[in-house]
Amino acid sequence: MRWSKAFIPTIKEDQAEAEMQSHQLMLRSGMIRQLTAGVYEYLPLGWRVFLKVMQIVREEMNRAGAQELFLPALAPAEIWQESGRWEDFGDEMFRVKDRKKRDYALCPTHEEIITDLARAKLRSYRDLPQNWYQMQVKFRDEPRPRSGVLRVRHFIMKDAYSMDRDQAGLDISYQAMYDAYHRIFSRCGIKFFVVGASSGLMGGSGSQEFMVASPSGEDSCAVCPACGYAANLEVAQSQVASPAYPAAALAEVPTPEKRTVEEVCGFLKIPASQLVKSLLYMADGQPVFALVRGDDETHARLLDVLTGPPLLQSSHHLGTSVALAVALAEAAEFGHDYAAATITNARALASGLSRRGVPVLGMHDGGTRSHQVILAGDGYCSSARVALQRRLESAGLLADCVVRLGTHQLTRLGMGPPE
Repeated sequence: MRWSKAFIPTIKEDQAEAEMQSHQLMLRSGMIRQLTAGVYEYLPLGWRVFLKVMQIVREEMNRAGAQELFLPALAPAEIWQESGRWEDFGDEMFRVKDRKKRDYALCPTHEEIITDLARAKLRSYRDLPQNWYQMQVKFRDEPRPRSGVLRVRHFIMKDAYSMDRDQAGLDISYQAMYDAYHRIFSRCGIKFFVVGASSGLMGGSGSQEFMVASPSGEDSCAVCPACGYAANLEVAQSQVASPAYPAAALAEVPTPEKRTVEEVCGFLKIPASQLVKSLLYMADGQPVFALVRGDDETHARLLDVLTGPPLLQSSHHLGTSVALAVALAEAAEFGHDYAAATITNARALASGLSRRGVPVLGMHDGGTRSHQVILAGDGYCSSARVALQRRLESAGLLADCVVRLGTHQLTRLGMGPPE
């Protein structure tokens, strides 16, 4: 085609809605056009590039022995309700009704549909292994679409699913996909690295992500060039030395007008590691009060696992009638000395709050293995605590142990589940 006939609507000026450089270039070069928030049109030049990338993906997936199929983007609610993810996806799932008022979902992913296909058509273990993939439209109601075409409401995803006879077969299939992804990114000329990651709503016993370093990136990773360790901060583990604590007896110390860890450290002339700082969040309309060591930070996504609903940081003052739960998440990682000091400090805080009208519902000290303090105001009844424990169990955490490490990770650290 002649250039004079090509439809490439370029733009001279940067667009206000585009923050990333890649997003600006795609808009200005006439590759894409935004229809509405999180929904983009791929114009001829952009779609030509997209098709080339899809062809690389298709060639490498086929080379790895996977078979391409095409699944519907619209699925009945029943199949999602069966797995429990009709509710778990929350507002991120687009839900629609047909003219007969039956519920459907615009698929944000296809695990349920692929599983339904497998159970209907795979008759015997002799049919295994199978590895199926597709490049299909997905829909996710992102609360704040951003990062150009990376975080959008309507997009095309390559998703693959393997079915194997046993764990050994699964390992072979996983390695085949791992190698295929290496070849795909290498052929695209992308400098990437692989990190351990959280499986999230997708589920599974393990997950890895292929990452590209970017000043506009949304994830943070812990990477060690010396030993090769790499993990998303959601699952990264660290080796932290236990600080030295003074032998003096605990006592209340006034800190007038000192509101931050830095201000209190300067006033008391002590390191931040000897303080416990508090952060108040709201989860599903209920306050959650998190305590962390003064020189550490709270990871909101990890705290989400404990609280269930998404967290919103709050500046509301604590009252005597609010319900709150305090989780000490670090103790299981850093050993007995740190754990003992942490739980002692937590007891002192609990005692102080009790004197101010916030009663202590329960405290659990699991020795060197785990520690938690649960504080509650009026109305935080035993049934609510049972519900919290069940939520922890469903998340793979110990039922009476509020820690950010699940049973598998605790066992690896030699701290296995309580007897």
